[in-house]
Amino acid sequence: MAQDKTIMLPIFLSLLLSASDALVQDFCVGDLSAADTPAGYPCKKVSAVTCDDFVFTGLGKAGNTSNIIKAAVTPAFVGQFPAVNGLGISAARLDLAPGGVVPLHTHPGGSELLVVVQGTICAGFISSANAVYFTTLYKGDTMVFPQGQLHFQINSGNDNAVAIVSFSSPNPGLQITSFALFANSLPSAVVEKVTFLDDEQVKKLKKVLGGTG
Repeated sequence: MAQDKTIMLPIFLSLLLSASDALVQDFCVGDLSAADTPAGYPCKKVSAVTCDDFVFTGLGKAGNTSNIIKAAVTPAFVGQFPAVNGLGISAARLDLAPGGVVPLHTHPGGSELLVVVQGTICAGFISSANAVYFTTLYKGDTMVFPQGQLHFQINSGNDNAVAIVSFSSPNPGLQITSFALFANSLPSAVVEKVTFLDDEQVKKLKKVLGGTG
C-alpha cells in the first residue's frame, strides 16, 4: 500500500499543476464579437491585445440627466470595457441633477460600492428582512450596497451630484422596480393586484413610464 501511495503522489501533483496552469492567466480581455455566457466572454487573442484595451476614458464626462429621473449612469461594464471580463470588477459614473433620483433598483449580479465626489446624495438599501439602512452622503463618503438588495440614490442638495461606483462583477445587471412594474405590457389588473394600487394610479404610472396594458 505504501508503494501505491508513492506511485500515486507524482501523478496527483502532475494533475494538480496541470489544472492550475489551465486556470491561471494574466487577463481575458473579452471578445465582444462572440456571445456572452454565464462565465463571461471568450478571450480576445493575446496577440491582438494592446494597452488601449486596459484603459476606459468614459467616466470623465458628465452623463445626460435630461430625463424623467434627472439622472444618468455611465457604465464601464464588460460591454463597454472588455478588459474587466473575468476579473470580478467594473465601474460606473452616476450623475444626479438637482431633484434627480435613481429609484429603487437591484443589481442581481454584484455588490456595489459608491463614492461621492461632488454634491450631496441620500442613499440607502432595504434588506431581505425589510430592515432599512439609509443616510446622507457628502463628498468623500462611501457606502456599500450588498448584492441583490433593493437600493436607491437621491440628490439631496441644490447642485449637481456625482459619484463613482464600483461593482464586484464585470456585468452586475440592473432592474429598476418602477420600470419593471409600469414600463412593460403586464396587464394593469395584474399590477393592481400585486401592488395594492388602484386602477387610476397604475394607469397614470404606466402612461408616465411608457407601459401598456
